[in-house]
Amino acid sequence: MHSDSRIAKLSSHLGIAAVVLLLVGPLLCQLGAAPMTGFSLFGLGLLAGLLALPFGAVGLWLTRAGAETGGRSYAIRGFGLGILVLAILFIAGRPGAGVPPINDITTDWVDPPQFVAAEDIPANEGRDLAYPGATFTEQQRAGYPDLASQRLAMPPAEAFAAARAAGEGLGWSITFEDPATGHLEATDTTRFFRFVDDIVIRVRPDGNASIVDVRSKSRDGQGDLGANAARIRALQAAL
Repeated sequence: MHSDSRIAKLSSHLGIAAVVLLLVGPLLCQLGAAPMTGFSLFGLGLLAGLLALPFGAVGLWLTRAGAETGGRSYAIRGFGLGILVLAILFIAGRPGAGVPPINDITTDWVDPPQFVAAEDIPANEGRDLAYPGATFTEQQRAGYPDLASQRLAMPPAEAFAAARAAGEGLGWSITFEDPATGHLEATDTTRFFRFVDDIVIRVRPDGNASIVDVRSKSRDGQGDLGANAARIRALQAAL
């Protein structure tokens, strides 16, 4: 009777752990856990799955027909789950392929809209909400050359109301508004990990029309996988 390959068993255990972590991470976020906690567990799941793949491949070799080592079912499980995790990684990372590793995006990098009320939100205590400046500007211009101020053929009051309605239609939560100055702030929560991002909209007159600028800033992480730019595009498309 052949003994089972330890490497094959390890690949199976890693694959199972990967699947569990990939499910538990987002689930904890949905239940109210801190977004980075769930995201970290999800990341550990990806790592475990990626390790299961090569260990599974080695296990398949060690347990091939005619080999003196058993446990081929473990190797098949580990390798298969590793392939599954690799596919999940590809799908999850595809939106962020080629985007700059920044998390503060604006339609006006020369004079970006500034947060006013967001500084009073407890979750933002101690955070610097000022636009990072030239470093981000250069990366944004290279990564998102399409983002620019939007001109609407309507007076500022109508443009402000339209922007507010569009934001609410996208599921944003309005946290502050001052129609007199054309200033509106909101938050948006991501679906799976419940990350909360801050948004500011600025409406200015341009003759009989209006210029609408938007800025979207993540509270967590160094990059955003293109989420803030996608959010701004969604608002501009709605307008």
